[in-house]
This record gives sequence, C-alpha cells and structure tokens, in this order.
Amino acid sequence: MATVPMKPESISLQQRVLPVLTVLVAVLLLWYAGCVGLNSAGAIERVLAPKGGYSFGDLVGTTLNMQRPVLPSPHQVAIDLWSSLVDWPLDSPRNLLYHAAVTAQSTLVGFVLGTLLGVVLAASIVHSRTLDRALLPWIVASQTVPVLAIAPIVLVILGSLGFSGVAPKAAIAMYLCFFPVTVACVQGLRSPQRIETELMHTYAASRTQAFWMLRLPAALPFLFPSLRVAIAAGVVGAMVAELPTGAQAGLGAKLLTGSYYGNTVGIWSALVMSALLGLGLTAAVSLVERLAMRRGSAAR
Repeated sequence: MATVPMKPESISLQQRVLPVLTVLVAVLLLWYAGCVGLNSAGAIERVLAPKGGYSFGDLVGTTLNMQRPVLPSPHQVAIDLWSSLVDWPLDSPRNLLYHAAVTAQSTLVGFVLGTLLGVVLAASIVHSRTLDRALLPWIVASQTVPVLAIAPIVLVILGSLGFSGVAPKAAIAMYLCFFPVTVACVQGLRSPQRIETELMHTYAASRTQAFWMLRLPAALPFLFPSLRVAIAAGVVGAMVAELPTGAQAGLGAKLLTGSYYGNTVGIWSALVMSALLGLGLTAAVSLVERLAMRRGSAAR
C-alpha cells in the first residue's frame, strides 16, 4: 500500500527538533573526546607530571579546563562567549556582538551587490546566446581562484582607487555571493515550459513583460535557495577580507588577534559567533522566502 507523503505543515515540532538535537549531542561528544586527546600531552607535561601520580579522572578534568588548550572544550567556549556578550558594552571591542555587527554590515552590502550582479548576469545569459557562450564559462572559472589569493589583490586595487572601510570587504563578499545566484537564476529563468512562453507570444508580450510576468516568478523557487547559500558565503568572504587589511573590528580581525596571542578560546568563540551570524542571516532570507512564496501563491 502506497504511503502518502506528509506535508511540511503536518510535521510536528518534535520531528523537526529531535534530529537537530541528536546531531548536536553527537558533535559535542566528539568535541569533548577531541579535547581529551589533543590536550592530554600538554596537561601531563605542564600540570599533572610535576604533581606526581594522577588518575584518569584527573587527566580528563585537566584537559577540559586548561588555560591555553590546543582545543578548548565546549563549556570553555560557551563561558567566554557569554562573558564577552554580558560583561562589556555593545560598542566595546571586547564584545563579540560589536565585531559581528561590523562583519554583518560588509556581508549584507556584498550580498545585495552580488544578488543584483547575479540576476543581471543571469538575465543577460538567458536572453542572449552570445553572452551564454561568452560569460558562463568565465563565471564558472572565476570560482576556481581561491578567495584567499584574490582578496589581497582586490583590496590593494580598491585601496589605490581610494576605497576603504566597508567597500573592499563588501567586494570580496560580493565575489562569493554572485556565483550561486547566477547559476540558480539561469536555471530558474529557463524553467518555464515552451507552452507558457508561446502563450506570452500569443498575447504579444514583450521580452520585458515576459521576464517580469513569467520568467522571474518561475525563477523564485530556484533563486531563494541560492540566496541562502550566497549569504552564508558572504559571511566567509567578509571575514576573509578582514584578515589581510589588519582591521581592528570584525570577526575576521578577532580571529587574527586571537592567533597572534595564542588565545584559542577566543578564536573558537569568534568562530561560534560567525556560525551564529551565518545562521541568523540565513534564517532571515528563509523568512523573506516564506513571505514571498506565500504572497505569490495567494496572488494566484
């Protein structure tokens, strides 16, 4: 007997949360095991050996609470993250929300520019065979260049032209954002069936009218998933752009400062904050997607 697939609305909260919690618990257990394995040599050499005999419990307790561990434990990262959020004002460089806001600003500017560039390129490719053959291979080839290699070049060029602050970092974020948007938008703009395009010709619709009334609405289910990928990639691009500039603010600058002083706990706190920033921005795009798709279905 065939089973009827469940609608997303019928999936209970427990069915949604339980898999996420299971993966989270597994990650935490592996993380704690990694802390014991990676920190044990330093714990024995610096703490336990001078004291004499020790038990396995002493070893585990020491590896999970070292001052400068190779791999900090999850609770150390959580405590450092919470301390930076509540013990310092929002405009303090010691508050990770301050650095997250700086990185988010560059990310959002690069995301908007990358989205606009991706949509324009996709529309050009769909409406011109020449541009399809000329642009698409180069767009794909552009992503073979590592962002760590291209970031200093872009920053130097823009700096020589007088651009500083958000603009150079947003340019790197845009570089990572435009590719998934372009590829998905091309596929979406080409998704209408032949009968639909012929119907637009029957009504004597121009290319512009067909684009806005047929192709762009058909591309939205392809576009929004790429936007979620793009904004997450934009966070990475903004953080990478903060590294070679010697920036004083931003999550990338926080990572660089932590590496200078060997503050591994601070490095991991910044990494967790960057992950939370990426999740928050992706959730915002998902919310916009739900609203847009709901309004589109209501209009039909």
